[in-house]
Amino acid sequence: MDLTGHFLIAMPNQAGTYFGNTLTYMCEHSDQGAMGLLVNRPTEFTVNRLMQQFGFPTSPELANAPVLEGGPVAPEQGFVVHSDDGKFSASRDLGGGLRLTTNREVLKAIADGRGPYHYLIALGYAGWGPNQLERELAESAWLTCRGNRDILFDVPLEKRLDAAARSLGIDFRLMSGQGGLA
Repeated sequence: MDLTGHFLIAMPNQAGTYFGNTLTYMCEHSDQGAMGLLVNRPTEFTVNRLMQQFGFPTSPELANAPVLEGGPVAPEQGFVVHSDDGKFSASRDLGGGLRLTTNREVLKAIADGRGPYHYLIALGYAGWGPNQLERELAESAWLTCRGNRDILFDVPLEKRLDAAARSLGIDFRLMSGQGGLA
């Protein structure tokens, strides 16, 4: 099973944990482990503030755009998931018209108005060791569905989790945080 390009939807039984109420976009999944970015949890930073820290130009369009908390691992490391209309030296193809870039080159392009048209910026990532994610899936910690560019770039942060669940025909408001056996 390769979940690269999929969403992990945190099940209600994760409420109260770090991953409670999160939607994670999976950037890599192999027998060596997995890596993804939370795509619905904003930080206190805006893209403008991040650009200021790097000495890049700011703009009114970037003023309120949030920088996301990508996960608990390496919170000082930046990640940009973006449309493939921008290709940079350190970009990795994620499939589905998406790329992942981790260098400043993409931030400079965004600040200069020549960067990728669609993007999200995250600090940190979520990581799983070999077979760890598979165990969590077997324990019903996550639902999975195919990743969706519209959800990543067009749906407001606070509605992304519900939108991903709806893509599976699920209404999260009706789900219990407890499981059972029949």
